[in-house]
Formats: sequence, structure tokens, C-alpha cells
Amino acid sequence: MSSYLDKAYDLQNAKATRDFYDDWAASYNAEIAENGYATPTRCAAALAAVVDLSAAVLDIGCGTGLSGLALRVAGFTTIDGTDLSPEMLARAAERDGVYRHLFLGDANTPLPVEPGAYAAATAVGVINPGHAPPETIDAVLAILPPGGCFAFSLNEHAFAEPPFPAKVEAVLAAGTANCLHRAHGPHLPGIGLEATVYVVQKS
Repeated sequence: MSSYLDKAYDLQNAKATRDFYDDWAASYNAEIAENGYATPTRCAAALAAVVDLSAAVLDIGCGTGLSGLALRVAGFTTIDGTDLSPEMLARAAERDGVYRHLFLGDANTPLPVEPGAYAAATAVGVINPGHAPPETIDAVLAILPPGGCFAFSLNEHAFAEPPFPAKVEAVLAAGTANCLHRAHGPHLPGIGLEATVYVVQKS
């Protein structure tokens, strides 16, 4: 098994995560592709089904830009990306025509974004143990306008930690957002990992 992928879910804090992804950046695309990374396309298609393609989208935890590329292929025209790893962002910047703007940001802290600046947001493969906490869902909804949509995924590692699925259900039960899409399916088929993709709309 990969020297990186098999360690990606054991990270303990933001610094460890940033250092890990800085180190992985050079080989990330090849390794993820080798394992059939399906979630970017699944999230982008789910969001495109419910959001105007001209909407400005913030791609949170954009990494090397695989999620942004999927959004562009799905038809979105205005995509900004943020990630805590400078090396990952440097790789994302090499994807000509995908991102309007890229900036450093940590999903564990308030994002440097004006509320309402984006009509939609994504967090593809980001909200899971060792990466972004369940509270990221609250933080992203806070920066979206009413009616704004958030597409994100929870993989099986996240479902094994009760606070992650519990946060989704709590947000929906409180009426903070409505669920427009929920589908379980492939995440990284190469290692047999699946994920649930959600699109929720802020009330």
C-alpha cells in the first residue's frame, strides 16, 4: 500500500496535515488517480444539478486542484480555491483556466472570506478525521448566503467517528440547511473506500 495514502487518515493536527500534504504534493495526483478517486466528479455533478453554473464557488481544501477541475468540467465558470498546504496550492495553480483565485486557508480556523461572497462551496474529501472537523459544516454555511449550496463528502473513516454524521443530522434537524442530495458510492475504489456525497442548501 502507498507510503502516503495509507497514512492520510492518521494526522493529528493542522501542522501535521500541512506538512504531510506539502510532502505528498509532487506525487499526489498520480497516486490518487491510480486509486480511482471518484469523489470530485461525484460532488461536482451533484452541485451542478442544483446550482446555476455561473455561480461563484469556493473549493475548500482544494489540494492540487482535482476538485476544481471536476467543477470546471461540470460547467462552473468562477471557481476560487483554498488549502492549508502551500505546495498543494502551487500544483493547483498549474491548472490553467481552472481557478480564478487561490489562497491559503485552514478549514480548522475562520476562512478569510466575506459572508455572501460565494453562492456555493465544496469540501471534497476534506471533512474527516485528521483533516477538517465536523464543525467545518457550520463554518461553511456561515459564509454562504441564504439559498447557498454546500457540496461535501464524508468517507467511511468519518462515519466511523460519530461526531461527523451527527453534525450533518444536527444541522438538518435544526433547519439550518436542507438536504438536496445524499448518495453513497465510490471514493477511492483502489483501496476499497467509499463515501457519501451531500449537497445541502442554507435556509
